[in-house]
Order: sequence, then C-alpha cells, then structure tokens
Amino acid sequence: MPKFAANLSMLFTERPFLERFSAAKEAGFAAVEFLFPYEFDTAAIARELRRHDLEQVLFNLPAGDFAAGDRGMANDPSRVEEFRAGVANAVRIAQELGAGRLNCLVGLRLPDVPEDMQFAALIDNLRYAADAAAAAGIRQVVEPLNVYDAPGFFLPTPEAGFALIERVNHPNCLLQYDVYHAQRMSGNLAATIAARIAQIGHVQIADSPDRHEPGTGEINYPFVLQALDDAGYDGWVSLEYRPRESTASSLRWLTEMGYWPASDA
Repeated sequence: MPKFAANLSMLFTERPFLERFSAAKEAGFAAVEFLFPYEFDTAAIARELRRHDLEQVLFNLPAGDFAAGDRGMANDPSRVEEFRAGVANAVRIAQELGAGRLNCLVGLRLPDVPEDMQFAALIDNLRYAADAAAAAGIRQVVEPLNVYDAPGFFLPTPEAGFALIERVNHPNCLLQYDVYHAQRMSGNLAATIAARIAQIGHVQIADSPDRHEPGTGEINYPFVLQALDDAGYDGWVSLEYRPRESTASSLRWLTEMGYWPASDA
C-alpha cells in the first residue's frame, strides 16, 4: 500500500505557507515536501514539522532565479561554484529539517555551450552533490521535466534521466520519477517502474494532461500504484498536483480509490 506525502507548494495553498503543515496533518498526512525552503525561516519550518509530528521528505537544491525562468544550473559550466555553494546550503537545511532527500533540477539547455561540456558539468556536479548528501545521510535524486511545462529543459524524459544516472554511476544518485512528467513525455509507466525500480529514489504523482489530482485525467492510478507495490517500492509517493478545485475536495480520490479510510480524508 503506498504511503502518501503532501507537496505543500502545490497543496493547501488556500493558507499561508507555514499554516500548511497543520493543514496537512489535519488532512491525514504523516509527511510533506515542498519545492524550496530558501525564502522562508527554516527554524520556523522545523518547529512546524516537530509540532505536527511530520516527516520532511524532500525539497529541491537551489535552482537559480526560478521566478525569472531558471530551472536549475547543474549543466552550466560557468555556475559550478554557485551550484556547489547551493548544495552546501541545501544539505545544512536538510539536516535542520530532517529531510531524507534532495532533488536536483538540472537546468535549461544552453544554446551557446557545447552539449558535451554541459553533460560533463552536470555529471561532475551530480557526483559532488551525491557525495555531500551521502556524508549527511541524505539521498540525492535528479528529476526530468517534460518540455510542455519546462520548454528547453536539459533532461526532458525518464529515458534521458536513467541514462544520466548510469553515467553518473554513484550509489547515492537516483532518479526522481514523477509519473506526470513521465506520462507527458513517454508513457509506458508500469513497465518502466518494473524495469527501473532500482534506479528510482522518489516518486511524485499528478494526473495528465492538466496536472490535477488522480482520477481527473488519463492515468490509471490504481494500476500504476499497484505497479509500485509489485516492484517493491517502499518510499513516499508525493502528491505534487494542482487541485482542480479546493485541496480538500482534491483529496477525495484517496478514499474513493481505497487508499485512505473515509474518516481520514
């Protein structure tokens, strides 16, 4: 049976950020994640986690100026020092929050930099991040993003992501398998999970194509989640979707599909 975490950058946005932790707990979650902690008081986040007995599952390494369009910098040879300083900061915060995973967004393709140079920088940076995370007891993952939501992203497909993991060849560098992004680009979800589970370090879900909750699109989530169970995945499955209406109404799928008892939703 999957265990679900709430992504607080997507869910409970009806409330200010620090109030979303209590909302997640009240809804029945035991774990949370979010995109970035860097603009917030991390001591306050840690207090909310402790107060509501929540596990912090994951957050992203610094990804540059996200609001201005950056989607990471790990493939940029000119930003290696910035990337590595971000890794150190992320590891420190992950230790403060008790986060078990850090996710890397690799960046947009750089038209003026040869692709082999971008790959070389990316591989070196991921090995550096994986080493730093491992020393702190943290899992490092890296995530492909589909080209519809992130045009020009350097790592657009699960296939490219798995190939990158193999080139990095580090025991602490695995793939973040976001089922929504995977469906948008490649499909073949259950077979990929079965074949690649040893390289999957975290799972996120949303339905396709509109990135709302399961049951609103084309993905057969009972089938996909059963595939995760059958493959032996025992990590968190994080809900990283935009509720079609309210967060509360978006959680009905958990009871309707039999994952949560009605009293918990």
